[in-house]
Amino acid sequence: MKTLFLECNMGAAGDMLMAALWELTEDKETALECIHSIGLPHTSISFDNTVTCGISCTKVHVVIAGEEESHNYTHNASHQHFTLSNVYEIIDSLNISDNVKEKSKSVYNTIAAAESKVHNTDVSMVHFHELGMLDAIADVVVCCFLIEGLNADKIVVSPINVGSGTVRCAHGLVPVPAPATAQILIGIPYYKSNISGELCTPTGAAILKTFANDFSDMPEMTVKSIGYGAGSKEFEQANCIRAFFGETENNSSDEVIELVCNVDDMTAEELSFACEKLFSSDALDVYTQPVYMKKGRLGTVITVLCREENKKNIIKCIFKYTATIGIREHICKRYVLDRKEELIKSPLGEIRAKCSSGFGVEKIKYEFDDLKRIADEKKMSVFEVKNLLENNK
Repeated sequence: MKTLFLECNMGAAGDMLMAALWELTEDKETALECIHSIGLPHTSISFDNTVTCGISCTKVHVVIAGEEESHNYTHNASHQHFTLSNVYEIIDSLNISDNVKEKSKSVYNTIAAAESKVHNTDVSMVHFHELGMLDAIADVVVCCFLIEGLNADKIVVSPINVGSGTVRCAHGLVPVPAPATAQILIGIPYYKSNISGELCTPTGAAILKTFANDFSDMPEMTVKSIGYGAGSKEFEQANCIRAFFGETENNSSDEVIELVCNVDDMTAEELSFACEKLFSSDALDVYTQPVYMKKGRLGTVITVLCREENKKNIIKCIFKYTATIGIREHICKRYVLDRKEELIKSPLGEIRAKCSSGFGVEKIKYEFDDLKRIADEKKMSVFEVKNLLENNK
């Protein structure tokens, strides 16, 4: 599995992320041509080598109307303001793929939602300050473009160092992490350090939140390349993001909640209806088992698997749609194969398949509706269709 790991020991800013991702790009000449053809208004971007604490890194230079990007005015409201709709208009006008446009908008949606929460205002009324300036748009769009080019199957981000102290914004001095950054980082592991200053910006936090599949320590991986993206400030510690790109084994595990109850006074139709409602309430799985209960009565054990964030809703659903008056809870660790749906071309036509891999195995399961459709069209049995597909792999 192609994996990108971002080490944020010195926080995260848009330019640092862009520089680290740039170092991982194999065909830099073609990538630079594409970046120059994006059409960012009044904007030019270049990449130079620099050194921080003896480490060779890449530094990004974003020049807007002849003036180079400067993070000295972070949170300074004296610059031109942009609303979310203004940002959308700029992004939609750019020469980038629809996927990069949607991801770029998603980053700004995250920022806008955080700003609206902090300032208790509607998202449409949020003014982005420096976040809406063209240099920040360049950071977001080019990061999204470079991530698309890497085509990683999984992106993992380390816990984020946010720094310490205070940072000046339009309303005065605020603590680090800045309120919008702190709002974006809800649910994400981060920590303060003895380094004075704002290490993680709202833009950097939003990019990471948009793309990360997991926030954890570096997974076991075979590294193929490493990128170093330098920040603008000098510290005793190397001010850079490290990006590792390589292969990881598809050995995934997670935790699920198992909710179990017994009933002895529900009909088969009532049980079926309850199971439908549980599935529609985001249950991962629902199954029933016949059992003998007290006094020899035939009953049913209902088992529901769900994630922690859906547990309360599932519990309400169990009590509402079943006859039980008590539920047992177990926390289970499960091992899962990585799964994705693919459209496979075969001599019998296109067919959807669920492909799973991990722990040294690979499996494929064809969508039964497609097997049935092909069987009807070709006057064959489902078994014959499956055999032909297996023989033509």
